[in-house]
Amino acid sequence: MEEKLSFEEAMQKLEVIVERLEEGDVPLEEAISIYRDGMQLSKLCHEKLKNVEEQLTQIITEDGNKENFSMREEE
Repeated sequence: MEEKLSFEEAMQKLEVIVERLEEGDVPLEEAISIYRDGMQLSKLCHEKLKNVEEQLTQIITEDGNKENFSMREEE
């Protein structure tokens, strides 16, 4: 799988794989190969989401330092 895929491209390819497997008329060897591709795409999407989440949990202060962002519960 290409690491260069955007999240949206990877999700689109994953949707095509799911649709193909749901059709049920894929030969077993091909289904296994398609399934492996789908698992790699799923992992790629998960990693991209995790990376974005980590970026969103940091705030860049006015002086350029990064701080962790935390939601404070209102009392």
